[in-house]
Amino acid sequence: MVEAVGAHVRGLRNGDEVLGFCRGAFAEYACAAADMVVPKPASLAFEQAAAVPIAATTALRGIRDVGGVKAGQQVLVNGASGGVGTYAVQIAAALGAEVTGVCSTQNIELVRSIGAAHVVDYTTEDFADGRTKYDVILDNVSNLPLTRLRGALTPKGTLVRNGGGSPGHVFGPVVGILRAVVANAFVSQRLRPLPSRQNREELLAVTEFIETGKLTPVVDRTYPLADTAEGLRHVEQGHARGKVVITVA
Repeated sequence: MVEAVGAHVRGLRNGDEVLGFCRGAFAEYACAAADMVVPKPASLAFEQAAAVPIAATTALRGIRDVGGVKAGQQVLVNGASGGVGTYAVQIAAALGAEVTGVCSTQNIELVRSIGAAHVVDYTTEDFADGRTKYDVILDNVSNLPLTRLRGALTPKGTLVRNGGGSPGHVFGPVVGILRAVVANAFVSQRLRPLPSRQNREELLAVTEFIETGKLTPVVDRTYPLADTAEGLRHVEQGHARGKVVITVA
């Protein structure tokens, strides 16, 4: 909620309910640029709205812009029950794709409930066994070699790599992304990294999906500000369903 606006800000007033990007985290107040916030959909609680900006716009960029997903395509989301993954499944389904979500046993029903036509339990199944080929793969996990991911793509398919990896392991995902960038010049498939940015137009696009009932934030747990450390420990375990949100009374 807007508590105060600068002297030259237009289009925002005290009390407006918004969501968007700002600098800083885990604080009672934060300063945001006026062009980096958009109206909060009335259907969302503030806890849900807090789970939207980065994860939902990242998913939109990966599925719609970089992946170029179209109606009728076969799309696979690796890490479908995570923060970005839960949005990606819904956005791909909203665009008319036939979506396969990859997750653990405990998250199968969640992933199916948000629009996945098929669910692969990675603890017992291998989506990269070559039996099914996908037009687009959004990889949020980086747990498979590039050669195996390419083997799950159609000859002209697109792989979008969104980092991933277990908490505390940074270089593994980065190396995987760099390998994809280099290999892209030598193969018929499109191997693309997922760029990071903050974009108002993307915020407006995801709020439109929300307002039309095509997108719903998945919030795993909420923690009061005083328990932020506990919330971070939960995230670091790598098994959060959707987003974890810190609340400020």
